[in-house]
Amino acid sequence: MKKPSTVKVVGLVTNAHLERPGLTILKKIERLLKQKKIEILYQKNAAIYLKKTETSPANIMREADLVISLGGDGTILKLARYTSDKTVPIFGINFGNVGFLTDLQDTSKAVAAVQKVLNKKYVLDDRDLLRVTVYRNGEKHETFLALNEAVINQGSFARLIELDAEINQRRMIHFKTDGVIVATPTGSTGHSLSAGGPIVHPRLNALIITPICPATLSIRPIVVPNSRQLTLTVQTQRKYRDTFVALTIDGQITTRLEYGDQIKIRRSSRHFVFARIVNTKYYRMLRDRLGWGD
Repeated sequence: MKKPSTVKVVGLVTNAHLERPGLTILKKIERLLKQKKIEILYQKNAAIYLKKTETSPANIMREADLVISLGGDGTILKLARYTSDKTVPIFGINFGNVGFLTDLQDTSKAVAAVQKVLNKKYVLDDRDLLRVTVYRNGEKHETFLALNEAVINQGSFARLIELDAEINQRRMIHFKTDGVIVATPTGSTGHSLSAGGPIVHPRLNALIITPICPATLSIRPIVVPNSRQLTLTVQTQRKYRDTFVALTIDGQITTRLEYGDQIKIRRSSRHFVFARIVNTKYYRMLRDRLGWGD
């Protein structure tokens, strides 16, 4: 992807809990954009804070030349699922907790940083997305995009579930487990890492498959090329009312699965792109933000 030749439209996105310092910075950024005669699209939270008309995330990701996110990783993950064929750079200012996906940690420099981005003094950081499609009775049921991971787990009941796994329609494994996480390299430092999966550099073209509490010691996480399609088939039948197996996308969207559902996971043709102005090395980020090696 190339940088947009001109920035005419900017999307402003915030989390739902922006406190007074963040609100002050949001207003300053809005003022800067207006001074430059840039059209502004306001996501729901930003529209509430600034008393403007709301634009849906899907329209922001289709129409903006640049998106500025004031929030944490969750705010960025919400944007990712609306990624369109038009790839738009996302500049993240951390007003969340860890902020592993956001670029700027020192919020006191936010306005100056936005000025740099508007002057194209940034680099593009291209990340793969997962396309996750649920098939039911042989027909496409639902499709999602994920930046971090797709998780299949027990839903509302604490019992092992059974899954069949295939790679490009070739049998991989049948296993009993509390669940399974299929992560991108971007998501390898999230839920997958907590479940014992490896840290995978975001430049690698990989899928990370991490079982959650498998029933046997022989089942371990595995990393496969993301040029393959992974198919997971639910082999657990629901025996009790209000019990179900669940698919969760990036920790934010959950849908119920049924016996026989096939979940096909592959690399999406769409990409999520960060605008980066901070020259932070990946390994330093692991040390500083995750406490890696401490």
